[in-house]
Amino acid sequence: MVLSVARWFDAEAGRPGLVSADPDRVDWLRIVPFLSLHVLCLAPIWVGWSGAAVGVAVGMYAIRMFAITGGYHRYFSHRTFRTSRAMQFVLAVLGNMAAQRGALWWASHHRRHHRCADTPDDVHSPLQHGFLWSHVLWLTTPRNFATEMDRVRDWARYPELRFLNRFSMLVPVLTAGGLYGLGEALRAVAPTWGTDGVQMVIWGFVISTVVLYHATFTINSLDHMVGRRRYETADGSRNNWVLALLTFGEGWHNNHHRYPGSARQGFYWWELDLTYYILVALSWVGLVRDLRPVSARVLAEGRTNPAPPPPSPE
Repeated sequence: MVLSVARWFDAEAGRPGLVSADPDRVDWLRIVPFLSLHVLCLAPIWVGWSGAAVGVAVGMYAIRMFAITGGYHRYFSHRTFRTSRAMQFVLAVLGNMAAQRGALWWASHHRRHHRCADTPDDVHSPLQHGFLWSHVLWLTTPRNFATEMDRVRDWARYPELRFLNRFSMLVPVLTAGGLYGLGEALRAVAPTWGTDGVQMVIWGFVISTVVLYHATFTINSLDHMVGRRRYETADGSRNNWVLALLTFGEGWHNNHHRYPGSARQGFYWWELDLTYYILVALSWVGLVRDLRPVSARVLAEGRTNPAPPPPSPE
């Protein structure tokens, strides 16, 4: 019990490489912060809403969705572009603001997913374990709390990334504190806007974070269940334009599983991929570089070779 609480603040408290005798149970105490965010989504009943708070919530969703998709996924998990060490740190901090653990933890589990997608070893396959497990329950078990450092040795050599990964609650707490300060400042200088610190935290951090959670979680769950398949891959990945809109391009998941090394997941001009467009804009001002393109062979294959139905669960 003490270790579960300690790991709210220090993910490496004790010996996180060891799992309990029941590693797939839900550790309710360990996930109290995660559950609390969901309960606090009821708070607008008491704190109300304002245009300022809702606007900040939308902005925080957009910034952090890009941080997850462009930073945690396309950069830290797949290295689909290059950047400076300073910008690498910025991407890690912005990703931490989403309260989805550290970049090393996120990338280690995602790399494992690609190595064994939709097999029994895939920790969040809906074909193997069902929708609810793949969407959220896998995050709540002792087996999956630790970072698989052997999968992210390329990033583990950076002490600043290890620090953010170990103390992954620090940035979200500072983010919530900053939003509280913003709300209180607006209450003082623009009282007609009808916001304050608590309301800004509830909308700008709590609600925005929970919506961000479940939007990104759909790529693990729904995007292996609902949609169309362009490529014949060994997993059940699909392309889903609705999920692509919600996740800034991640919904082109069958494309991604066919060619994960590309910075672009909407392979064709009609496949909206907002994350890629932002990366291109950042490359114009020199913040990122060497965006890896889609293979011409893969593009040609996608135009001429419709895929069969996805594999069935074993």
